[in-house]
Amino acid sequence: MPDYAFYRAQYKGTSIPREEFSFMSGRAADELKSYERIYTVSGTDEARKMAICAMADVLYYYDTAANGGMVTSTSVGSVSASMSKPDVSNKAQSKELYRAAQRYLDIYRGCPSC
Repeated sequence: MPDYAFYRAQYKGTSIPREEFSFMSGRAADELKSYERIYTVSGTDEARKMAICAMADVLYYYDTAANGGMVTSTSVGSVSASMSKPDVSNKAQSKELYRAAQRYLDIYRGCPSC
């Protein structure tokens, strides 16, 4: 499993604070283990670490959004802007986690040589 130094230096991550990385990367590693039980997952150890970092970023984003930590509107003087709230449903989160893992790993729904 990657450590915070790997997250910052190799993955070039900046969004997760040091004190939260261990928790988020642990959750991401558990999710990857779940994929490995269901699918055929292949990739190097380095690719697995990168996938865990990407998935940890996704988890941190969704946790932040679900807990009201995302700015949805702002104003400066007479100019204001607003954005819609992100979809924080389990379905959206699952889809984004899978997409993040696929950036670094080959994930097959069946046997790769069939």
